[in-house]
Amino acid sequence: MSKKEKNANKGTVLQDDIKLDIPEDEIWTYQIEGLAAPHINKPYKYYNLKKAIFVIVIIIAVSLSIYFSILALQNETFEYEQVDGGYKFTKFSNTGYLYELDIDYVSDIEYIPGNNNPATNFKVVKDESKPITAVRQFTLNCDDKIKTITIGAHVENVDPKAFYSCWALQNIEVDENNPNYCDVDGVLYNKDKTEILCYPCDHDEYLRQKYGYEAELYTNDITPEYERDIQTYVVPSTVTKLGEMCFNYANLRAIYLPEGLKTVETLAVFKLHEKLDQWGTTPSLHNIFTYKAKDVADTHFTSEDALGEVYLSLPEGLEFIGSDAFSFNQNLQYVFIPENVKDIGHHAFWDTCYKEGGDLKGVTVMNVAVSEEKFEELTVGDNWLPQYDYLLFKKNIDVNYSAERSEK
Repeated sequence: MSKKEKNANKGTVLQDDIKLDIPEDEIWTYQIEGLAAPHINKPYKYYNLKKAIFVIVIIIAVSLSIYFSILALQNETFEYEQVDGGYKFTKFSNTGYLYELDIDYVSDIEYIPGNNNPATNFKVVKDESKPITAVRQFTLNCDDKIKTITIGAHVENVDPKAFYSCWALQNIEVDENNPNYCDVDGVLYNKDKTEILCYPCDHDEYLRQKYGYEAELYTNDITPEYERDIQTYVVPSTVTKLGEMCFNYANLRAIYLPEGLKTVETLAVFKLHEKLDQWGTTPSLHNIFTYKAKDVADTHFTSEDALGEVYLSLPEGLEFIGSDAFSFNQNLQYVFIPENVKDIGHHAFWDTCYKEGGDLKGVTVMNVAVSEEKFEELTVGDNWLPQYDYLLFKKNIDVNYSAERSEK
């Protein structure tokens, strides 16, 4: 029995395929009764008007999205957390036009009605019933607008990483009534000046203005006077600790340390650099000196005579060198580790040696005061020594044990 006969037995009525007799030249314009005519090669009715309305709707939607996004950011310029005795400053999102920041009381942004200029349409309003007592780590992380920070009288704790990578920061000022912190010519210290806490990333710009130099000076333009006034820093004789990250990214060629310095914390002298030109930077730190004079308070270098006896490299009293303490300073050429050092963190001198044209540059040998046997008793982190490319591998530089300090 055929398939057609089987279907017939089931009561199914089959119809022949429907064929439309449409002339070939009308195939794209033919209209079936009850259906809209095809629009092949024909404009839709009110096409331009509908297109214009669609574009306007999209523009309005995008504009509203941007507006509310900006509004949300504006409302979160300052963030705080209530703690015992006051408030902790936890996050700062710059409006794009804030160049000075007071860390004293809980603050908010108040916008001025009718003013559409984003540079002037706001003001900072403080609630003096809510003092700031602490600043959390990374609160101003990578801000590139703030030039001056003022720390109020009630602040008790500033995390060492609070102002990390604030590229435009030139100076930090502290209320003289603050019992915990002070500043020395725009550099942050604890109150008794035993610890340096933050040398601002762009402090050299502050010094250029102070001593009357041009705003932009690149490596090839540096004079001995400029290096003395802008790129040399004398750490006061009261200081016993370089705090965590205190000099990171600073533009300094020479640092004079007091012989009483005991501790160099993690990342304390990390990757110091100066502008090579408008397109890049180059390592800046060339020398670390130690001086023996007492009662040195002036951080501006005038001459070594004012510092008493001066010798090259780290202080005799140094005991602790933190992780990455001096890393990425390729212009350093000499390091001497004195006999009182007991701890050296991992990568403490990482990338201070490199190859150029087949020759080793930078710190090519590490000088250590104690013998190799004595050195084995120290607490030493991984990769504390700089390495350089050797065939397909990395190789540690040599260590000169039982070394005597080099003359300048």
